[in-house]
Amino acid sequence: MPRKREAQNEINAGSMADIAFLLLVFFLVTTTMDSSWGIQRKLPPPPEPNQENIDIKQRNVFVVLANANDQLLVEGELLLIDQVREKAKEFIVNPARKESLPEWEDVSVSIAKQKISDYTAVGNAEKVTVWQKRLAAAELIGEYTITKQVISLQNDRGTSYKLYIQVQNELAAAYRELRDELCMSEFRMTFTELEEASKANKEDDSLKKKLKAIKTVYPQKISEAEPKNLGG
Repeated sequence: MPRKREAQNEINAGSMADIAFLLLVFFLVTTTMDSSWGIQRKLPPPPEPNQENIDIKQRNVFVVLANANDQLLVEGELLLIDQVREKAKEFIVNPARKESLPEWEDVSVSIAKQKISDYTAVGNAEKVTVWQKRLAAAELIGEYTITKQVISLQNDRGTSYKLYIQVQNELAAAYRELRDELCMSEFRMTFTELEEASKANKEDDSLKKKLKAIKTVYPQKISEAEPKNLGG
């Protein structure tokens, strides 16, 4: 008589789906997500009730328009993307003291102390705070010049995302390079290195003061308007 085939042993796969699900949950919980993507911007606080409108002189505003055809109109001039950074740096610093570029103001220890005294006398706490920061920077790096610059970035609804990011990068790079130059001349390190050193040594107040001084001289002021139909 022929021998009966032995029954084959089968693996019970009923619980495999549960195991796979648990592994997926495990990796989602334990994996560190990279949050360095995107562009960091700090939104301004909401305006206070009955706040007085402050007019900004046109010479103090650096207007960058990106239209639906991915063309850049910078201060009324048609520019390529690789020309934006140097144009922005000239505007931020106004080294030649041109009347068409932002207003400037010299800052020294003596000037800052006098401003603090004047604004304290009239009870302008906001201006006192501003000049206290400028005084701290002057005490650390010496006399310097600040400008009343604001960069206004306006996009068309049809502007490509690629151009939008490129413009943002160039404007941010303009501030970064200026900060690097000042930081290198004063502290023998780049601004990025100073930031990293400050994060690694959180208890070191001297590093924090250096960071604040560089930011006081070159505050990053980029204003973005809601996209409009600017056209071609």
